[in-house]
Amino acid sequence: MKVAVVGGGSTYTPELVDGFARLPFAVDEVVLIDPAVSRLGVVGEFGRRIVARYGSAVRLTWTDDLDAGLTDADVVLLQLRVGGQETRISDETFPLECGCVGQETTGAGGLAKALRTVPVVLDIARAARRRAAPDAWVIAFTNPVGIVTRALLDDGHRALGLCNVAIGVQRSLAGLLDVTPDAVTLDHVGLNHLTWARAATVNGVDRLPELIAKHGDDLAEPLGLPAELLRLSGTLPSYYLRYFYAHDSVVAEERTSKPRGARVAEIERELLDLYRDPALDEKPELLTQRGGAYYSEAAIGLLASLHGSPGRHAVNVRNDGTLPNLPSDAVVEVMCDVSAGGAVPVPTTPLAPDHAGLVSHVSAYEELAVDAALRGGADRVFRALLAHPLVGQADQARGLTDRLLAANSEFLAWAR
Repeated sequence: MKVAVVGGGSTYTPELVDGFARLPFAVDEVVLIDPAVSRLGVVGEFGRRIVARYGSAVRLTWTDDLDAGLTDADVVLLQLRVGGQETRISDETFPLECGCVGQETTGAGGLAKALRTVPVVLDIARAARRRAAPDAWVIAFTNPVGIVTRALLDDGHRALGLCNVAIGVQRSLAGLLDVTPDAVTLDHVGLNHLTWARAATVNGVDRLPELIAKHGDDLAEPLGLPAELLRLSGTLPSYYLRYFYAHDSVVAEERTSKPRGARVAEIERELLDLYRDPALDEKPELLTQRGGAYYSEAAIGLLASLHGSPGRHAVNVRNDGTLPNLPSDAVVEVMCDVSAGGAVPVPTTPLAPDHAGLVSHVSAYEELAVDAALRGGADRVFRALLAHPLVGQADQARGLTDRLLAANSEFLAWAR
């Protein structure tokens, strides 16, 4: 089996390579693909040392030639970032000028990233259609995952979207319950970065009510949300819900602090310096601050199920009636039974009215965001922003449109 990792020069990549070398999944070759040759070489050489440390038979190669890297790949894993951390910093700052949250996966910043990313992702997927194995899977770990996955599916690709939020929640709750992660079955439902854990079942018993009652304050604190929200809804919201439930507080924080992208850029420089050390052959502790916790476990668990070991995973798929408040062609993030035939959503109960309303609102925005990414035009960008619940006002949408297009003209030919 050959896995092609597009965006393989990312400082995330050693986490993924460590998983391929460490976890029981039969991969013959992992090829890292990235146009940043010097950076790719640093990451690739470090990856080879990780593989050697485990005594793994995985063959790790790298190339800046997309077609060569994709040739005969059985899996194409997308983890690219168009424009690097500089564009992320832009996404996290220009919305603040209009009083809106600055974040790279939602709101105006998320739309900016989608506009830059979707056309590039589709070009890569179309190249994979020509070069990769006939039944190759395209797995999108590139944010905004829901929008990227929808664009891939609309374009006819065999694609799934992957996020590490659910696996992080599973491991956190397993720790509180003092059980192994595999013993915890989540009811994780919503859209990418707009999800709720509604149950955490162990041996047929939902332990989430008990966890919220005993640990509500501790569970709420890292989410930046009041514990009352967990207790009233009986759910554990994802961290990203704070951008909706505590929007103004987040904006106030962001206006007085360094953008997360600036800190990540510093971490990346430090990581690359560490990776250059020929004696380093294991993941440095600093990598845990980069983000993407449990990325390798989530990715390799999903690939193992797609290639012979059926399992249940949280993935981004077509709705197809799973959530009755959404159109069938929407993309949702839900628990799915995954096997060689693909991912089938586990039957689930409808969302509560307040959650359903927010999900419907954001899903409608995502449909407009895909249209804007594919066809361009300031009017389409404006309409998508106006539809987003974090914007929703004409004057804000107009101001954000102007700033978004000015900040991204290098990447959007139609905006110049």
